[in-house]
Parts: sequence; C-alpha cells; structure tokens
Amino acid sequence: MTVRSAFTRDATALEVIAGHDLSGQVAVITGGASGIGLETTRALLHAGARVLVVVRDPERAAEALATLEARPGQLDTVTLDLASLASVREAAAQVLAMTPKVHLLFNNAGTMATPFGHTEDGFETQFGTNHLGHFLFTTLLMPALLAAAPARVVVLTSSGHRRSDVHLDDPNFERRPYEKWSAYGQSKTANSLFAVELTRRYQEQGVTANAVHPGGIMTNLQRFLPREEQLAMGWMDEQGNLNPVFKTPEQGAATSVWAAVGSELEGVGGLFLEDVGESLPFDPALPFTGYMPYARDPQTAKALWTLSEELVG
Repeated sequence: MTVRSAFTRDATALEVIAGHDLSGQVAVITGGASGIGLETTRALLHAGARVLVVVRDPERAAEALATLEARPGQLDTVTLDLASLASVREAAAQVLAMTPKVHLLFNNAGTMATPFGHTEDGFETQFGTNHLGHFLFTTLLMPALLAAAPARVVVLTSSGHRRSDVHLDDPNFERRPYEKWSAYGQSKTANSLFAVELTRRYQEQGVTANAVHPGGIMTNLQRFLPREEQLAMGWMDEQGNLNPVFKTPEQGAATSVWAAVGSELEGVGGLFLEDVGESLPFDPALPFTGYMPYARDPQTAKALWTLSEELVG
C-alpha cells in the first residue's frame, strides 16, 4: 500500500505544517539556514518547535536566520563541518549538552558534483560529506532520539541517486576513475540506504527514518556547476528561465516537513519520498520521478552501515 498525503507536488512547507503544533519538541537540522533548509526551519518555527540549526558558517547563517520569526530561546545555531569527523563529534556533543531529547532530525545539508577531493579524514568529498558526516552525527545523537521516541529522522536524498549504486568495495574512488555525478549518485544512494537500515535497527524502539527527494530546486547546491553545463542538461534556457520541472525552495521543503509531521508516516520508515508522498520504483516512461530499487535494498543497507561504522571509527 503506497503512502499518500492530501497534498500535491506543488504544496509548500507552510501549507504542509499548517495545523500542527510542535510546541515542546526539539528539531535539529543541518544546513538549515539556506535553500530548502531555511524553508524547513521557517515551517518548524511556525509550528512552535525549538530548532537547532547546524551550519558550517554561523556568521553567514545569522543573516538568513534573522529573517525568520522566532520567540526568545526558540532558535539556536551549532557549528558543524560535515567534512570533518572531529567537527561532527564536537557538534553532536554540543547538541546533547543543549537538549536531552531530539524529536526530529533533518540530515539536510550536502554538496553536489564537486571536483575530485577528500575530506579532512581522507574520504571522497561527496561520500564523506553527504553520507559519512551525517551517519556519524545521527548515530551520536541516537540517545537523544531514543529519549524522545517516537522520533523521526529525515534524510535528504536526490533523484541523482539513479546515477550510481554504492560501491562498497571502493567508496572513495581509489580503484576506479572519478566521475562527479557517479560520486554524487553514490552518496545520495547511501543516504537512502541509511534510512532503510536505521529504521530496521530502531523502529521497535520508536525511531524511524525516511529518505526525501525534494525535487529540482535552484540553491547554492549548484555552485560547482558552470552555466553551460546547466544549459546542456536542460535545467534552464539561454534566457535563464528554469525548466518547469523545478520547484521553489518553499515547495522543495514540503516533503521534508511532511516526512517529519505527516500522520500517515507514524511508525513508518525506510521509504523513499517525493512530491509529498511515497515514491514508486523508477519507470523510464516517467523520467522525472521514481527511485531505483537498489536505493532501498536491505542487504546493501546493512552492509553499508557496517562499513560506515568501520570508516568513522
């Protein structure tokens, strides 16, 4: 039975959260000061949640967050560089010192199509940042999630996951040529598999996770892509008009918010969500929607979790 909501693909985050009261709940969101993260933060504050926004650059974030309406003590920032495991540990410790319970965790930050490089700890940049940084951050916050149960983890993935399964034998491109889109796809598949295995491990204790593809949205995620490449991929025309398939950040945040508050998802995890509903397996006749079955494969998810534990120590 496919999980559906009452909303269309064009719904906004504020429309989805209308009528929900999150007073007394704590939400933690990485990258919550720009793009769809900022709109997710706006919606959470609107519903009364206390929000801890986890960002790499707190000074730049302060400017964006100043545009939001928050009561005193409702909004705080924590500094985190996902490309540094030491920074991840420090940030998680800071969050745990600020709150004993985390009801909602949004693994929202990420990077895309970067040139070949490595994180501080030697992992390929996109796999290390998008997956391993969030993997460690989430597992370190698990005591607070369990203390708040029922709690939900929202893991941002992408239709880009279709570009690659996870190469468990070579996640860091040590034995194969680097290709930026394959690396991005691998990291986004890893995000989805993380939600699958987290749910298997913790569902009975009241913590579930779902993967969310927000849709195509123009944000600073595109900063590594030359305009010529965006034109070639059909994302925009010569005049700079976006392909109609793209959403606004307000619409892009809607599925994340639904994953956090939708009553249809109570106790439900391990799904791939998009357009404010459960996604279906990819069908070439519908090229803009759908997930590849490997992104929800339970055996790969389990193996990836084991590998990730080894890599992050």
